[in-house]
Amino acid sequence: MKKRFLAAVMAAGLVLSMTACGGSQTQTTAATTEAQKAAGTEAATTKGSEAASTETAASAWKPTTTVSIVVPAGAGGNTDLSARVFAEYAKKMTGADFIVVNANGAAGSVAANQVRSAAPDGHTFLYGHNLVNVANIAGVTDYNYTAFKLGPTFALDPAQQLYANPEKYKTLDDFIKAAKANPGKLKACTEVGAYTYYELLAFEKVAGIDLDLVDVGSNSDKVAAMLSGQVDLMPGAYINCKDYLEAGQFVCLGAPTKERYELIKDIPTLAEQGVNLIYPNCEFSFYFPKDTSDDVIAWYDQLVKKMTEDPEVKEAIAKVEMMPYYLSSADSEANDEKIYNEIKQIADDLAK
Repeated sequence: MKKRFLAAVMAAGLVLSMTACGGSQTQTTAATTEAQKAAGTEAATTKGSEAASTETAASAWKPTTTVSIVVPAGAGGNTDLSARVFAEYAKKMTGADFIVVNANGAAGSVAANQVRSAAPDGHTFLYGHNLVNVANIAGVTDYNYTAFKLGPTFALDPAQQLYANPEKYKTLDDFIKAAKANPGKLKACTEVGAYTYYELLAFEKVAGIDLDLVDVGSNSDKVAAMLSGQVDLMPGAYINCKDYLEAGQFVCLGAPTKERYELIKDIPTLAEQGVNLIYPNCEFSFYFPKDTSDDVIAWYDQLVKKMTEDPEVKEAIAKVEMMPYYLSSADSEANDEKIYNEIKQIADDLAK
C-alpha cells in the first residue's frame, strides 16, 4: 500500500470554542463531575482479578507527596476527563493529593518520555490508552509498553466511532459509495502516529476505499475541521461528538466494535452494516517508570479496584461518557501485549 503524505490543513486562526469537546493543551486541575451530563452508561465492568485470580496482597506503601498523573492529551477530552475522575476520588478515598499534568504532543511521546525519566517512586505515572504502543508501531518512538511497569486499568471508551457531515452523507453506505466514486479525494482527519491513523487504514482496506488522510492535530482540531467542512470523515470519541450529534451537525456512520455498548447503544456497529472491522477499544491504564516496586503497583491495584466498584465513582465516570473498567496490573500488561500485536498486524498487513 502506498505511503501517504499527511499534510496539516488547519489555519492558525481556526480555533473554535468547544463545550463538551475540549482538546486544549492548557494544564488544569478542575473537578470532573461538572464536565458532562450523565448518559446512562452501563454498570461497571469489573474484569481481571476476578477472572484471572490475580488479587494482589495488601500493600504497606502509600503516597508521601503529590502524585502527578501525566496525560498525553489536552484538557477536555476523554483521557483528560477520566484522569480527573480518578484524581478527585483517589483524594477522597486516600487523602493523598493527585494532579493531572497535560503533556500533549508527538503522538503521546512527550508525556511518555516525561514518565520514563521520572523517579520510580509511585508519584508519577502515565495515564492513557495504547498511545505508547501506537507511537512505536508508527516509528515515532523506539519503545512500547514494555518500557514501563504496567499498573491497573481504570476506564473504557468504545473504539472511536466514524462521524461525517449529515448534509453530505446520511449513512455508511452513502460514504463508501462516494469514496469509491472519488478515490483519494475524500478527506479523513487523524494524527500522525496515532490510534486513529491505523483505524482509518484498516477501514480503508475493509471497505475497499482510498481516502486522503489528513493530519489536523488534537481532538478539538479534528472537530473544528469537521465543523468547517475541511474534512469529510472523523474518527471520534463519543464524549467529543455527542453534542454535535444531538444538534444534527454530525452523523455517526458506525462503530468498529464487536458489540453495541450501552454507552453508544443507538449507534450501529460497522459489522452490522457489512463492514467487518473490529478495532481495539480505548482502555485507560496506568504506566509507571520501569523500576517501580511491586508494593506501589499493588497499592494502585487495590485503589482502582475499589474505585470501579464504588457507585459514586461509577456515576462520575458515566458523566464523562465512559465506562468503569478494572483490570489488574498483570491483566493490563497482557491486554497491552494483545492490543499491540493487533495494531502491529494491521500495520504489517498494509505495508505488504
